[in-house]
Amino acid sequence: MDFFKTMSIAASGLRAQAGRMRVISENIANADSVPERPGADPYRRKIPTFRTTLDRELNAEVVSLGRVQPDQSAFRLKYEPGHPAADQNGNVKYPNVNALVEMTDMREAQRSYEANINVIGATRRMIVRTLEILKA
Repeated sequence: MDFFKTMSIAASGLRAQAGRMRVISENIANADSVPERPGADPYRRKIPTFRTTLDRELNAEVVSLGRVQPDQSAFRLKYEPGHPAADQNGNVKYPNVNALVEMTDMREAQRSYEANINVIGATRRMIVRTLEILKA
């Protein structure tokens, strides 16, 4: 039963990190988008959060993707007076997405995902080895 619990906890981590990577991908995809009309706000970066819940069947804490929150930091402004989305001063608002930060977050999420895969693989190998010992 502990093997099942271990694999279920790791699977919850896989789902949470996959959701995190989806949010980060959306941020990267919209990093250079501009608003449709002058003075409007562009895409606002999203920040994934995690939450833990007690799985009563497993009697263990599992993780899941929590609420995705908007990043309230300031938008980037570029002086582009000829741009269709420029305001009266010639400034265009760009999303508050920093590609370097997003790529770093993506790499961290990928490593966490891989760590959960390794836990599942190790657990699977232990199950197989235990069955081999019991057969002997």
